[in-house]
Amino acid sequence: MAEETLSRMEVGTGEAARGIAIRAQAGKSPGIFWLGGFKSDMRGTKAEALAAHAAKTDRACLRFDYSGHGESGGAFEAGTISRWLEEALAVFEHAATLSGSLGPQIVVGSSMGGWIALLLARALAAKGRGGEAKMAGLVLIAPAPDFTEALMWAQMSPEVRREIEEKGAWLRPSQYGDGPYPITRALIEDGRKHLLLDRPVEIGCPVRILQGVLDPDVPWRHALKLVSCLAQDDVVLTLVKDGDHRLSRPEDIERLLRVVDELSGEA
Repeated sequence: MAEETLSRMEVGTGEAARGIAIRAQAGKSPGIFWLGGFKSDMRGTKAEALAAHAAKTDRACLRFDYSGHGESGGAFEAGTISRWLEEALAVFEHAATLSGSLGPQIVVGSSMGGWIALLLARALAAKGRGGEAKMAGLVLIAPAPDFTEALMWAQMSPEVRREIEEKGAWLRPSQYGDGPYPITRALIEDGRKHLLLDRPVEIGCPVRILQGVLDPDVPWRHALKLVSCLAQDDVVLTLVKDGDHRLSRPEDIERLLRVVDELSGEA
């Protein structure tokens, strides 16, 4: 069983440079590449379960924290979709070196990580990326593409919108007990550069989506909208009737691991 290592890589230059914390373990291909959610980190229940399962099955696994999250440097309020996508692309392109997996990766994205995963796939396709840095499959858990616009801005009151526009940020209460956190004007405006759900989305690999019907943060109809935009045929949406946003119960974790194993077998 390979031992997981903690390392850091610098992304960005000058004042925009930030140290990104990465946990990687070597193993066979396809590797597992984790993309966490907004205000989440790589030590969460799903990420830990994937890493443990990868170790048990001798599969490579890599997870990291976006800047302003978990063990990485940088301020959370400086974060934007562009910034976090840049970090995901930088880490992904070094995945083979960091995890020892010389083959493609099963990318697992949760909530915002689902949006980042879709943008990552598009960026890799635009680069004509193949060989070591390639997606073998995409697993999306309560995916939240376009959430800054469709699930935040569109749902905000005129008063909250005005505060963001005039003051540059609004402190959003958290239902998870970790205190209020800033939603910045930069996050909202930058998100508009990356909207996906108004056109066909080309991925180029199988896509599996796990979505809770009782999700209060990302409605299940949002996942249906994404499915309608995905251009390829190999897309499967699983609706979990009693599932919430996190999908971190034991039965949810078992379902996630089965899907990852199925895609790994097809790769």
